[in-house]
Amino acid sequence: MGPPTLVIATKNPGKVREVAALLEDLDIKLLSLADFPGLPDIPEEGETFAENAAFKAREVARLTGLPALADDSGLEVAALGGRPGVYSARYAQDRTAPQPPTDEDNWRKLLDEMQDVPWEQRQARFVCQIVLALPDGRLFRAQGDCPGYIALRPEGQEGFGYDPVFWLPEYGATVAAVGLKVKNRISHRAKALQELKKLLASLKNEL
Repeated sequence: MGPPTLVIATKNPGKVREVAALLEDLDIKLLSLADFPGLPDIPEEGETFAENAAFKAREVARLTGLPALADDSGLEVAALGGRPGVYSARYAQDRTAPQPPTDEDNWRKLLDEMQDVPWEQRQARFVCQIVLALPDGRLFRAQGDCPGYIALRPEGQEGFGYDPVFWLPEYGATVAAVGLKVKNRISHRAKALQELKKLLASLKNEL
């Protein structure tokens, strides 16, 4: 009998790599939505990260018959009243464009909006809500956040999303510049997954 299987409810390869690295010490086979090309797109229409994560995890578990792990994460900027929030992944969305915005589209729009905001008012935080859904309908939740600042300019080549413009004061660099090893210790997703890992270990026989 092989290891239990868990579906990471995303097609984002950067997110898949990040989650896989954080869970590598658990004997669990990880799949992603890329392994299920026939599944329909699952809309994120909730008003909170928690609502989106729960809906996505529940739907993927129902459609695949396997335990599913979904997160909804985003960036909240104080000077923008919490934006982009749940719209982080589509912040620069152009409704007339056939393709969704790229990561660079999103963070460039953010930098444009923040160009006149002084450094002391550029506080922000990454937020992550993670939900594990079992095929029998049970849900388990975890959350994490990571405080920082919006940088004045992009820096670094690693990571994805807003990592090039999210400044970590304790490292004097952006998330994209400190690298994946550091990110996997301090990020919002890392904190949420560390909380959930204990639960995953106890549930391995049910996965």
